[in-house]
Amino acid sequence: MLLSPENAYDVVLSHVKPMKIESLPLAKITCGCFVLAEDIRCDRDQPPADRSAMDGYAVRAADVSKVPARLKLIGEVAAGSSKRPRVTPGSCAAILTGGNIPPGADTVIEVENTECSGDEIFIKASARLGRNIRRRGEESKKGSLLLNRGELLTPQRVGVCAMVGKADVRTRPIPKVAVLCTGAEVRDVSAKIGVHELRDSNGPTLLGALAEMGITKVKRTIVPDDPKKILAKLKSAAQANDVVIITGGVSVGQYDFVPSAVREAGGRIRVHGVKMKPGKPQLFATLPDNKFIFGLPGNPVSVLTGFWALVAPALRRLGGTSIDKCRPAVMLPLATSTTSSHKGGRTLFRLARTVQTRTGLAVEPIKSMGSADIIAACQAEGVIIIQAKGQDIPAGSMVEFQLWKKL
Repeated sequence: MLLSPENAYDVVLSHVKPMKIESLPLAKITCGCFVLAEDIRCDRDQPPADRSAMDGYAVRAADVSKVPARLKLIGEVAAGSSKRPRVTPGSCAAILTGGNIPPGADTVIEVENTECSGDEIFIKASARLGRNIRRRGEESKKGSLLLNRGELLTPQRVGVCAMVGKADVRTRPIPKVAVLCTGAEVRDVSAKIGVHELRDSNGPTLLGALAEMGITKVKRTIVPDDPKKILAKLKSAAQANDVVIITGGVSVGQYDFVPSAVREAGGRIRVHGVKMKPGKPQLFATLPDNKFIFGLPGNPVSVLTGFWALVAPALRRLGGTSIDKCRPAVMLPLATSTTSSHKGGRTLFRLARTVQTRTGLAVEPIKSMGSADIIAACQAEGVIIIQAKGQDIPAGSMVEFQLWKKL
């Protein structure tokens, strides 16, 4: 029975459970895939002391209320220095960005507003009390919550973990993924081919999409349309990986051997056929131990559509992403009119990209010759979801735009 895209998505995520939590060295975190499995709190005030935000001189505001003013230089405080020269009336200390404010000082004068002559500093501009000082704890207090469990470890969040001394982070491992591309006509990219053959674009496309999510160690194999060979490769891949993605041979034709191979490999098919265009013959099967098989149609645009609609959300869920964040989408106005008229009552996943208009960001459909037109897909940033209502959709209408990228 064909499922709607929403029902198929719900079925997939109802079976996929987050992987077991483990502790990983921060240096091994690859941004784009790992999700925090613990809250991160501040281990000390940030900044831990009053610090200078500029290169200049630490002074008493009272001494520079009237300018020009001359102050005696009594020392220097560099970033990382433990020196604490006391600033008294009529004196100042040189200070570099990040240096701790010395006792007695309450303001920092920028170096460009000063002149130096030996141990005498000429102040040319006055400053309000507290100028150019980052106060202790103004960013966060000790014990305050900085990051929540379930958040994706972006580069800046990795930086926060490092700032608070988290050398090891509780997270979930990167799912192990294998890609099998089937077809008697499919040849490796470097192979010489005839007019009856195709170079494998699906494999590299999927490897690129997986890399976008931070999954880079993926084994890709080309398998001919031979039921025994497909079964053998599928069993081997399923044993060694958490997720197997197989392209081609997933429908119900004479040479579509994948569904039977999935069953013989111990898989239980939960989804086989989705009311979506392109990509109707989507397949999703479960294996024991939280392992999964995804079967995608052979045409490259169908592969991309199926990957981002069903496979990517499952991979995010395995990594610990909350269900409500597994499929990023935004509502945007259409830049140009389009049509929802298409056969079969299927939901249309139409290639699209964002454009800047006079009224703001909008989404523009991309002309495509069909599910094999990967050249058109090069212009896409994702797809707009168009329900089969048989009527034109005017420019300015709000539509759902699903992004083809990581969270």
